[in-house]
Amino acid sequence: MNSATTPLPGSDVAATRWLAVGSMLGLIVLSVAWELWLAPLRPGGSWLVLKALPLCIPLAGLLKRRMYTYRWVSLVVWLYFTEGVVRAWSDTAPGRWLALVEIALCLLLFVACALHVRLRQKAAKAALA
Repeated sequence: MNSATTPLPGSDVAATRWLAVGSMLGLIVLSVAWELWLAPLRPGGSWLVLKALPLCIPLAGLLKRRMYTYRWVSLVVWLYFTEGVVRAWSDTAPGRWLALVEIALCLLLFVACALHVRLRQKAAKAALA
């Protein structure tokens, strides 16, 4: 689909896009800060900081409004959600609180991606009608 036939996003579609991008950036910043400074597994940081790298890959697709990216991010985010649940259950404070923030950001990202896909499909159907 070229840009001439792509319907312009409404304010609700744009809001879900920015919500998805913001929560993705929040997860990246949280992952890096958590594993290097806030509550690393080992003093001085750990290699677990590399969990932020897979989150950087879909960021360009989210910014370019690629529908496929929104779809697969809504599936991949559950890996980070699971990590958050496990660490919220097993870590002590402050790791437990950071895990709860990770859970909230994951849920926010999932909802934003799911709504974005749904609203764009609805707008595309309306444009065809």
